[in-house]
Amino acid sequence: MNADDRVLVGVINRRRDFDLLQAQLWYRIPIQSAPLCIDAEYIAFYLSRAFRTQNGTISFYARRTGFELLRRRDLLPAEVDHPHADGLYFKLQFRAIEHRWPPITNPSRRPISFIYTTGERFTVAATVADLYRRAEVTENA
Repeated sequence: MNADDRVLVGVINRRRDFDLLQAQLWYRIPIQSAPLCIDAEYIAFYLSRAFRTQNGTISFYARRTGFELLRRRDLLPAEVDHPHADGLYFKLQFRAIEHRWPPITNPSRRPISFIYTTGERFTVAATVADLYRRAEVTENA
């Protein structure tokens, strides 16, 4: 990862989604809740409370190799009756998932949806607050 690479941090709330990420090397973002731009070289994954041992951490990341726009029913064919089956999702694709050690923690329990940061900040961050520019932390505090 280069210092000026763009990194998008997204949230994984369900074990099943993490299992899909590891097994099939893709991550989905509903278009209605997607950030304005998904043009990042890397995607990092914030594991929510659903993960007992790693909850509240960014423990994994991946270099994005592609993306496409699909309906949920095409991404999750076993859930064609889901209420959002016709919803559009970005499917972000990867070649490999990397382990981030040590993980980036969230000691303040700051709510997270998406965070844009740089490769430089991601590489040296110890906490989620370190991913933001100083001005952003001051403005949002």
